[in-house]
Amino acid sequence: MSMKENIEEIRRQIGHHAEKADPSGGDVLLIAVTKTRTPEEIEEAIASGITDIGENKVQELLDKYDQVASPVRWHMIGHLQRNKVRQIIDKVYMIHSVDSFRLAQEIDKRAGAAGLTARILIQVNAAGEQSKFGVAPEEAQALIERILDECEHISIRGLMHMAPLADDPEEVRHYFTEVRQLYDRLGALRHPRLDLSVLSMGMSGDFGVAIEEGANAVRIGTSIFGGRDYQ
Repeated sequence: MSMKENIEEIRRQIGHHAEKADPSGGDVLLIAVTKTRTPEEIEEAIASGITDIGENKVQELLDKYDQVASPVRWHMIGHLQRNKVRQIIDKVYMIHSVDSFRLAQEIDKRAGAAGLTARILIQVNAAGEQSKFGVAPEEAQALIERILDECEHISIRGLMHMAPLADDPEEVRHYFTEVRQLYDRLGALRHPRLDLSVLSMGMSGDFGVAIEEGANAVRIGTSIFGGRDYQ
């Protein structure tokens, strides 16, 4: 299938799972993950209806940012080192991968210097995988409260989660459930710079289960662009 057909099929599946989760629910944001993809491929995706692009690495985002002429919102979805924040702070719509107060401090500092308020998600590692970044679910609220207390140039928009890889997405459904339950509990918090409107969970192999468990943003690469060539 063409890229446009892939995107149309993914949107059909998203709609199916969203309807299954909540017939009265809102839209699910499709973020196209463009790791290793060319600016030309990104332009084709935008022409096919993609409005949001997710990049894992700062350097890749910077390399592509000026080459992609079509309007699109850029998301930083990979691990972000503190010394790279200043390079992307004025380029990204949202940072999905905040998992420490020190990183939040740097984002706050750079956002303040740029005269803007940075939108962030708190990355949660529900499975406790050593190979993945993210705060433990039981530590998320304390981190959020400290950021809100001390970082005036940050707006917290929700949570992000990456489930362990599994042949059967049903094997990881309970992790999505746990993060959704955390998201719901955090909804009781009140602060002018807290707007829990985004639950970013699910990738090509498990986005259906993630949506059924409450995700309203999914990050999909392979199902849009095909397999990656890392050579």
